Amino acid sequence: MNTKYIIGLGEALWDMLPQGKKIGGAPANFAFHASQFGLPTKVVSAVGNDTLGDELISAFQKKHLNLNISRVDYPTGTVQVTLDAQGIPCYEICQNVAWDHITFNEELEQLAYNTRAVCFGSLAQRSNESRKAIYQFIDTMPSGKGQYKVFDINLRQQFYSRELIKESMKRANVLKINDEELTIVSQLFGYEWSEDCLKNICEEFIVRFKLDILILTCGTHGSYIFTNDACSFCETPQIKVADTVGAGDSFTGSFVAALIHGLSISEAHQLAVDVSAFVCQNEGAMPSLPNQLIEKVKQQEL
Repeated sequence: MNTKYIIGLGEALWDMLPQGKKIGGAPANFAFHASQFGLPTKVVSAVGNDTLGDELISAFQKKHLNLNISRVDYPTGTVQVTLDAQGIPCYEICQNVAWDHITFNEELEQLAYNTRAVCFGSLAQRSNESRKAIYQFIDTMPSGKGQYKVFDINLRQQFYSRELIKESMKRANVLKINDEELTIVSQLFGYEWSEDCLKNICEEFIVRFKLDILILTCGTHGSYIFTNDACSFCETPQIKVADTVGAGDSFTGSFVAALIHGLSISEAHQLAVDVSAFVCQNEGAMPSLPNQLIEKVKQQEL
C-alpha cells in the first residue's frame, strides 16, 4: 500500500430527516466531498450486523466511497434530525451504537501509515473504545509538511469535555470550529468571550496548540482562515437555503482537497465557501458538485 489517502474517521450513520433517511456522519461527508476533487478517500467507522448497516454500506458504495467499515454486534447509528424555519438542523443522537465500537487493528495501522489527511471530531470520541482507536490512528500517521490532521470539533449535545477537546487539539494541526462552538470552547479554556476578541482567541489557540491552520465559520457572517502569519476572510454568499446539513463538512473536505492540489490558503478558502453554499442549496449532506466548482481546482493546476 503506497496510496496517500484522505480519511474520514469516526461516526457513520443515518440522518433521519423529515423527508426520509439520508446517509450521514461528518467523517463520511468530509471524505465524500474530498473525493469529488479526484482524491483517494476512505471512510473508517463501524456499522451493525443489521439491515440499516447493509443499507448504509450500499449507500456509501453508490456514492463511490471507499470503505474501511467493520461490522459489529451493536445497532447501526441513527440521528433524528429536525430543521427549524431557517433550515438549521437539531440532532438527537442514539447512544451505544456501532460507531461507538471502532477498534484499531493491523489493517487500520497500515492505512494510517499511508494517510495524507484525516478528519476526526468530538462525537465519535464519546466512547472510550472509539476514542482510543482514533488517537492510535492519528498517532500512527506521518507528521510534517503536507500532512493534515483535522479536528473538526462538531460539538453535539453533551458528548464533549474540556479534556477531550484538549487531547484532540494536541494531536491536530488543523482546527475547524464555528462561532457558536468557539464561544463554548473559549469558556471551557477560561477565555473571556466577546466578538471583539474573536481574532485574538483564534490566534491564542494556534499558538497554544501549535496549529498550522484554524478554520472559523460564522454562518451568514462569513468565515475566517487563520494561520501563524495571516488571516483570510470570505463573506457568505446570499442564497436560498434548503438545509445546512453537512455544509461545514463540505467546507472542510473541499478546503483540504484544494490545499493538497496546491491551491493557496485564500484560493482554497474561496472554493470551500462556494462548495458549502452549493450544499446549502440542496437537501442532504452529499449532493454531487457541479463541474464548474470541480474545475476550479483543475484550472489552478494548469
